Amino acid sequence: MSYMLSTTWRRYRFLFFIILAFTFVLVVGQTTLISRSQGLEQLQHRSSADLNRYLLSLQQKLDRYKDLPGLLSTHSTLTDALQQQDDPFLVQRANTYLEQVNQTINAADVYLMNNSGDTLAASNWADDRSFVGNNYAFRPYFKDAMKGKAGRYFALGSVSKKRGYYFSYPVYNVGEIIGVVVLKIDLNEIESDWTDPDLDIVVTDEDGVIFISTQTDWKFRTLRPLSQQGIQRIAESLRYGDHQLTALDIVEQKEREEGGTLVTLVDGKRINNEALDGVKAKEFLLLSRELAGSGLTVVVLASTKPVKVRMFYTALTIGFIFSALVLLVMVLLTRQRITRERVRFKLLETKALEANEARVRAIIDNTRAGLITLDAQGRIESMNSMAEKLFGYGEANVKYDYISKLLAQADRAICWRHITASDADRQEELFTEAQGLRQDGSVFPIELIIGHMDYGAIKRFIVTIHDITQRKQYEEELQHARELLEHRVEERTVDLTDANRKLLEEVEKHKNTQDELIQTAKLAVLGQMSAGINHELNQPLTAIRTYADNANAFLAMGRMETVQKNLNEISQLTERMAKIIHPLKEFSRKTSGNAEPVCLKNVHDGAMSIMYGRLSKVKAQVNWPDGLEYNYVMGDTVRLEQVLVNMISNALQAMEKQVTPVIDIALHCDEQWAVLLVRDHGPGIPRDDVNRVFEPFYTTKKAGQGLGLGLSISYRIIESMGGLLSVENHPQGGAVFKICLPRAQTPDNVIS
Repeated sequence: MSYMLSTTWRRYRFLFFIILAFTFVLVVGQTTLISRSQGLEQLQHRSSADLNRYLLSLQQKLDRYKDLPGLLSTHSTLTDALQQQDDPFLVQRANTYLEQVNQTINAADVYLMNNSGDTLAASNWADDRSFVGNNYAFRPYFKDAMKGKAGRYFALGSVSKKRGYYFSYPVYNVGEIIGVVVLKIDLNEIESDWTDPDLDIVVTDEDGVIFISTQTDWKFRTLRPLSQQGIQRIAESLRYGDHQLTALDIVEQKEREEGGTLVTLVDGKRINNEALDGVKAKEFLLLSRELAGSGLTVVVLASTKPVKVRMFYTALTIGFIFSALVLLVMVLLTRQRITRERVRFKLLETKALEANEARVRAIIDNTRAGLITLDAQGRIESMNSMAEKLFGYGEANVKYDYISKLLAQADRAICWRHITASDADRQEELFTEAQGLRQDGSVFPIELIIGHMDYGAIKRFIVTIHDITQRKQYEEELQHARELLEHRVEERTVDLTDANRKLLEEVEKHKNTQDELIQTAKLAVLGQMSAGINHELNQPLTAIRTYADNANAFLAMGRMETVQKNLNEISQLTERMAKIIHPLKEFSRKTSGNAEPVCLKNVHDGAMSIMYGRLSKVKAQVNWPDGLEYNYVMGDTVRLEQVLVNMISNALQAMEKQVTPVIDIALHCDEQWAVLLVRDHGPGIPRDDVNRVFEPFYTTKKAGQGLGLGLSISYRIIESMGGLLSVENHPQGGAVFKICLPRAQTPDNVIS
């Protein structure tokens, strides 16, 4: 009977499982669908209530400000400013009034425009981003107000680039619109208050462009694709700046009869492969409602994840109950089958143990290590075939002999101390290198491990032996190679030490050569300026001669007072000559090369003193920035003067064909760097030669005007001070040399 039942079960069990699976899927599927329908209905009710709440919140925010522009348009301060726009007092009073109003109502900005769209006054008149002077005639809120209507509009500020909602109202004078009052509010606080982990809220304009969203990535995107004409219209109004206004990735929409729309959005910023790995889709229940009179639409997208979670747990519960019932039936059927199989398993277990013992023995016999078991007294009980090969003994020949028989005399003591030690003193395992003793009396190196082996209540030891003859040979060869390598390293170290000494000598020679080359370049610049120096000195010398001759004549006439005046003039002229020569002496001397705080005003004075004669001769104008006396850099005064003299000289040569050359020098500073920009108005540097101007001996000058070392030397000087010298062509013509130097702290005695 049992056999017949077993045969019948095996024949129809596949059909039984198919029916069981079909029933399971049917029950779970129907229950899940009911759970989804109920969950979506609850989600819709909850989302509709949230939508009403958020709609009311936005309405209250807008209602607070909508009537304020109309109220402000009647104020005499604003109408007076519009009627007399050229009166700075009235315009400033309007600025102050709007600033006070803005502080009171806590709006983003309030500003007044004339009927041409030019901003006449604004609450932010004192800020860097002031609207005053800007024209917003292109904004729809201005156009609506000029038509006599109250305007409403949302856009990004063209100056602040911040989102804002604009209210506008015309300003009348004797029935004529003479201007527009605009109030801008910031909607960020509404967005920050809208927080719900399972609900996303967005606000769109009449074109469906999202400008308020609890999802940062959705801002300035659209719920539906815009037409090309719509995109063009929005771009011309500068409403959203340079944002692309792409549509959200909605891959599926399904209208529900009960209300709302189920939409599926793609979530994921990259596609890993053709299988779209990395891209996920999220399902939302979308509800929307327009805000009356504003052109705005509030949209809530409620995630259906809670519905799916509810469906999952419902399916899990039903599946668990169904499975529990099925399992209960199967357990009862299985208990009978287990009883019948238990006897058969017992027999199979016995056979398996026998096979496993044979397998273990085969593993022991074929392992690459020698294995020997010892009793508690250290006598050999068994050994595998590898141990027999290592020592040359058969297991029968050494059985019940002590392990000492297989070890050299010197290594027996340490093994016996481990075997005979008490349990408290014995190490868990003995690991050592020793000498094995073969049957023929020869010895060989081995790695010996003696460990414990518990077998019931009887204490035993297991000995693992590895032949390390080959390893010892490798160690000897490695030691020899190491000694040879150390010898070669010592020889190479001597060679490298000698080469390093020679390299240091060459570096020192190069440094001395570079210093001499810099000094020579300075003297060459002085030589080029000799004509200007002679011109500056000739005038006082001629005057001194004239005053001296006059003094002799007046001395002969006895007019001592006039003689005294001539002598005073001669003294002043000699002092002037000393001032002309002193900067040249300072410029020509060698520097210490140590970096120290340098005032840019001192560098300016030195360079201009040196270049005064040449600049005057060619009627050149050098425009320096203000505030040089308050800016300090780390460097060397004389070398910085040399660099600036070289920059100015090169600029004059680039503009030698111009009647009145102009050189513009600008200064830009931050916390770490001071940047001097030296610009000429010449032809600029050829594009292919921009990267070569700092190479030694590169020059575009005529023969006899230079060797092409000035810029190379200037580059090295700035680099030695921890700075950088670079060049580029100005977009409007000419070359711009940029000198970047590390800033130094302004001394305490300098008043800024």
